[in-house]
Amino acid sequence: MEQALTLLKQEKWRIIDQSSLGVQFDALQSFAMDDTLCASVGSGYSTATARSWVHHQTIVLGIQDTKLPFLEDGLHYLEQQGYRYIVRNSGGLAVVLDEGVLNLSLIFPDTDKGIDINRGYDAMWSLIKLMFSDFEAVIDAREIIGSYCPGSYDLSIDGKKFAGISQRRIRKGVAVQIYLCVTGSGQERARHIQQFYEKARKGIETKWTYPDIYPEVMASLAELLDAQITVQDVMLRFLKALKGMSQQIFSEPLTGEELRWYEEYYQRIVERNERFV
Repeated sequence: MEQALTLLKQEKWRIIDQSSLGVQFDALQSFAMDDTLCASVGSGYSTATARSWVHHQTIVLGIQDTKLPFLEDGLHYLEQQGYRYIVRNSGGLAVVLDEGVLNLSLIFPDTDKGIDINRGYDAMWSLIKLMFSDFEAVIDAREIIGSYCPGSYDLSIDGKKFAGISQRRIRKGVAVQIYLCVTGSGQERARHIQQFYEKARKGIETKWTYPDIYPEVMASLAELLDAQITVQDVMLRFLKALKGMSQQIFSEPLTGEELRWYEEYYQRIVERNERFV
C-alpha cells in the first residue's frame, strides 16, 4: 500500500473540475478527456492530473454489453426511464451515472518500470479512505457479487458497494477512474441495470458472462454513512486530500496541443458509438 501512496504524492497536481457543467455535458466528452490527458501526461506535456466529472441520467455500457442478444430491447427500456447511453472505450460493464454520482480520474505518467495495475487501484482506494477518514466506517476493496459492473476493487461498507474502479492505459499514461455513488438510492440505480439485462438478455445462454443483479447489495455513501453528504462536499474532500499529498494543486483547462488531441479522441469515440448503438 505504501507504493500506492507514492503515486498520490506528486509534486504538483493539475486539477480539471467538470463536476458542475450540467445536463449538456456528455459522457463521450469525458472519455475523450481522459484519453487526451493520458497522452498529455504520458508524453510529459502535462504534470499528473486529477479530473472530476458528473453526468446526468446516463448509462455507460461496456463493449461486452453490446453483444447482448436483445440489446435494442434493453436500450429501449433505458430510454423509457429517461436515460441516455454510450459505450465507453475501456473495459467493464454497464454503470449508472447521474447528478448524485461523482466520477474521479487520476492520470499518472507510466514510468520505465511501469505502474502495476493493482498499484493504480490501490492508489485510488487509498485516496478514498483518506477522504473519509473522519468516519468510523471501514472501506473494503473486494468484489461484491450481485452488484453491477462487479470487479475485484469494488469499494464497499458493510458489504454494500458504493463505488467501482477502472483503468485506462494509453500512450504511456495511466488513468485510474472511479465512480462514487454519493447521494440517492443505490438500490434504485441497481434495479435499472437489473431490468436492462433482463430485457436485453431474456434468460438466454450467452458466450459472454453478465452479472445477476441483486439491488440490495448496493447503496450510496449518504445511505451508508447516514450523513447529509453531497457531491460538493466530496469534491472538497477530494481537493483537500490531494493538496495534503503535494506541494501544489492548480487548476488548468486543456491547452495547446491537448486541444488537438482532444478533437481526435472525441471523434474516435463518437465513431465507435455510431457502430455500436
